[in-house]
Amino acid sequence: MNRRLILPLVVFLAGALVLAAAAIVTFAPGRQGQSGTGTASVGGPFALTTQEGRTLTDQDLRGAPFLVFFGFTHCPDICPTKLFEISEVLRAAGPKGEKLRALFVTVDPERDTPEIMKSYLGSFDPRIVGLSGDRPAIDAMIKAYRAYARKVPLQGDDYTMDHTALVYLMGKDGGFIGAFNIEQPPAQAAQEWLRHQ
Repeated sequence: MNRRLILPLVVFLAGALVLAAAAIVTFAPGRQGQSGTGTASVGGPFALTTQEGRTLTDQDLRGAPFLVFFGFTHCPDICPTKLFEISEVLRAAGPKGEKLRALFVTVDPERDTPEIMKSYLGSFDPRIVGLSGDRPAIDAMIKAYRAYARKVPLQGDDYTMDHTALVYLMGKDGGFIGAFNIEQPPAQAAQEWLRHQ
């Protein structure tokens, strides 16, 4: 290999390793989402509208750990499955889980009005709070949670949404704890959630 290419290659690989290590540390469970500067790396302030038409902010959730899941009501499979699994975990938590909340944040606010969210969430545990808002407010929350959402055109004027399927576990102080394994048995998942009260 040409000696003039070796040094730039070594520098590039070292930089790539540093970035990978930083990403792993940032998203490691139990880090509370804090970066070296003391600011939250995942999560942050928000003010969105519940399915009841009331404003909910991040401050309203302080005092109990909560889940955050991004999705939309026209989602054919992932969203209803995750919401069912979250409902089962909340049921398994029993009376100890009275203060627990899970946020279902729409990535499709153009269709998911509070009324639509209320109708859709009627099939799931009442502690799941549907959140909608205008596009800038939704995009700001997606960005704050390092989530992903993209509109995918279908035939005619129809469309679907690609989106992050991660369930976020946030602490009672609003800090990021880690990705929540919603696919474990409900009783086990409930114990993990309750452990952070």
